[in-house]
Amino acid sequence: MFTSVSSRSASAYKRASVDASVDMADPHQLVTLLFEALNRHLGAAKLHMQAGDIAGKCKQIGAAMRILEEGLIAPLDMEKGGELAKNLKSLYDYCVTRLIMANAKNDAALLDEVVHLIEPIASGWKQISGQGPAYLKSV
Repeated sequence: MFTSVSSRSASAYKRASVDASVDMADPHQLVTLLFEALNRHLGAAKLHMQAGDIAGKCKQIGAAMRILEEGLIAPLDMEKGGELAKNLKSLYDYCVTRLIMANAKNDAALLDEVVHLIEPIASGWKQISGQGPAYLKSV
């Protein structure tokens, strides 16, 4: 019924830490945080799926889809970004579709597919420094 004080404290610290990270991050770092959160949600979704926790799986897949749609697709600047922005949008849209299918079919292999598609993009993004590429809208 009640959570321990240390558990509540740890949870509050985690939330405050994430909030501080977001508040202090530049646009490039924000995208890095989005990729990290996306990866965490996909991993959690897989664990919930394997445990038979439908509600948990749905919550985690929903959060992953929101990151893709609102955090990674929405800021793409299709005019300045040209072919790269279009390709990223297509990839992210495909990932959203695969997540819908993973949720509907309870298929962990589809979650793994999304992880493997996003992984090189996230890794490449971490290697970019400076102002960031032109395919993102100015924040």
